[in-house]
Amino acid sequence: MDTFGASISEAKNITTGNPYDCLIEMEGFKCRVDDMISKVDELEQKVNDIENFFSSTNKRQNNMDKGNSSTKDKDKEKHVPSIKKQNKVATRREAAAAKRMQDLMRQFGTILRQITQHKWVWPFMQPVDVEGLGLHDYYEVIDKPMDFSTIKNQTEAKDGTGYKNVREICVDVRLVFTNAMKYNDEKSDVHVMAKTLLEKFEEKWLQFLPKVTEEETRREQEEAEAQLSMQLAQEAAHARMARDLSNEILLLHVLNLLKRLNLLSFQLYDVDVHLEELREMAVKKFRKMTTDEKRKLGAALARLSPEDLSKALEIVAQNNPSFQATAEEVDLDIDAQSQSTLWKLKYFIEEALEKQSKNSGSTSGNENHNNKNRRKQESCDAVAKASKNKKPT
Repeated sequence: MDTFGASISEAKNITTGNPYDCLIEMEGFKCRVDDMISKVDELEQKVNDIENFFSSTNKRQNNMDKGNSSTKDKDKEKHVPSIKKQNKVATRREAAAAKRMQDLMRQFGTILRQITQHKWVWPFMQPVDVEGLGLHDYYEVIDKPMDFSTIKNQTEAKDGTGYKNVREICVDVRLVFTNAMKYNDEKSDVHVMAKTLLEKFEEKWLQFLPKVTEEETRREQEEAEAQLSMQLAQEAAHARMARDLSNEILLLHVLNLLKRLNLLSFQLYDVDVHLEELREMAVKKFRKMTTDEKRKLGAALARLSPEDLSKALEIVAQNNPSFQATAEEVDLDIDAQSQSTLWKLKYFIEEALEKQSKNSGSTSGNENHNNKNRRKQESCDAVAKASKNKKPT
């Protein structure tokens, strides 16, 4: 947008300079106007594409509403619950699973009572009196001390630090006996008592294990189903958000494009007005070239290099569609050219000859030019001579 504004300001400020500079500026503004028109066309195409998208989307929606009423009813029955509802279901499911696990731990309490009522269990009911018994290396051998009073306290804890799973209790019961077997010699009474009680516990645990496995399998299935339901709910929520966001973005895009189109329309009108003013100003600055100036112009054409001569003929062809600048032979009548063309040629030839004079040391290469350019030069020479002999009108 800033480029367009700058172009308009430049057009307003062009009030001085020679006519040829004005023409160059006019050509520059024409290119900018063409760029603006191209941008307008692109924006209009985008607007049309978006309008077509909305139109086709509405048609598809209408067709679905008319022809798929039964399908919609089925979809409503299978509608995925919201994430909020899924969270509530998950909370209830966790509570039910926790209750079932508490029941299992109460049943497991029967095994604990049977073990703790055994006549050999007394060494393991309380924590080991390390200092009283002088067991100075006990904590170097045993990483985690355990006893049945600690297990009982952990089972009855109400502050949330207690056991959450029956397998946690089983691990600590094993630890009571394995610690004793690890620290005491195999032939010691404590080692033998611990080994015997551990074997009895393992027998009862094997009988109880199917209930634990059944509950764990049920829990895994429920968690898998819950995870899938939550995933579907999240995907449905994301799809709704994406659809709503997409519609909002498309609408904002259309509004933005319409604003840009409106602004470009005003700018195009402004540029067009100032471009017309620039054309009129350039025409007013062109004074009529005298006969003597035309004669000198024809003579100067004859001194151009073949390459510059081709460019000069292209300048003539720009304002004279019937003139064949690329023909094998050309017939250039200087008196028949418009004032703007003559002044363009004058400024171009002056600049070209000035460059030729600076590069005169390399003129030997001109002998290798082709016949086509030579015939053009000879034709222009003939016209230049005719202009010298022509009387002023």
